[in-house]
Amino acid sequence: MKVLVTGGGGFLGLAVCRRLAARGDTVRSLQRRRHTELDALGVTQHLADIRDRAAVRAAAEGCEVVVHCAAKAGAYGPERDYWETNVDGTRSVLDACAHTGARLVHTSSPSVVHDGRDLEGVDESAPYARGFTAPYPRTKAAAERLVLAAAGTVPAVALRPHLIWGPGDPHFLPRLVANRHRLWLIGGRDKTIDTVYIDNAADAHVLALDRLGPGSPLCGRAYFITQGEPCGFGTWVNALLAAAGAPPVRRRLPVRAARLAAALLEDGCRVAGALGLRREPPLTRFLVEQASTAHWFDISAARHDLGYAPRVSTAEGLARLTAHLAGAAS
Repeated sequence: MKVLVTGGGGFLGLAVCRRLAARGDTVRSLQRRRHTELDALGVTQHLADIRDRAAVRAAAEGCEVVVHCAAKAGAYGPERDYWETNVDGTRSVLDACAHTGARLVHTSSPSVVHDGRDLEGVDESAPYARGFTAPYPRTKAAAERLVLAAAGTVPAVALRPHLIWGPGDPHFLPRLVANRHRLWLIGGRDKTIDTVYIDNAADAHVLALDRLGPGSPLCGRAYFITQGEPCGFGTWVNALLAAAGAPPVRRRLPVRAARLAAALLEDGCRVAGALGLRREPPLTRFLVEQASTAHWFDISAARHDLGYAPRVSTAEGLARLTAHLAGAAS
């Protein structure tokens, strides 16, 4: 199979490229910078911005499937930056699929249904949130809506992997370790959350692209992708810190105080931004929301329709992460 992976040099995109290359597919990637890891896999790299429709069309030419992993992630930043990458970029991908006849596997996020209240064992019937505390979930929801609405002309499915972690994570774990001395858990007790190990997230995307086609029951649907092993938020954070050889977080901050602090910090950074000083607040309303509410999901639909079964348990994933970090430090 010929597959284009957007964001192929990113955490998830690279894992998908590895999985496809290992089984003998012809893989292309589209991202802004060249990655030596992709060269080593034999992936043909197209260096372009995801908003460049002509470039995306050219990269997708001749491909049977596009796996759209490229996105701007994060808990804070200018709304326009997120909109241009996550929404306008998705429009470029949909245009390329319509032009070339490729099927589309779109990487979304469970945050599209999270409105600040506890989500406990919900399935895909949960509605989109009416309000969001950050541009990331707002624009991911807009992008997912575009993809599912286009499924009548472009065979498309949206996957919602939750809090991806594992070896090679360039986002959450490095920040967690770097800020370990300033960390607080939020709320008086742990809320239950879901996560997903990187290899399991990549497996779900490959399962989806193999099963997606005209008339497929996957077409026009979204699926939650997790470990299927919900755990406490603090338990998960401290497990990641332990894998990195760092001490656990024990201090706790009341939710109300955390929300107030986040709002003040965001306001301060907006003022600084207006003065030409771009800074990211150490705490945001989105992070408080994620750390102080339950968000775990029923993955029965993914198990049934995709044949998804997390092959790497959380315990095994943590063991692999510990070994990876120890090797990187030696």
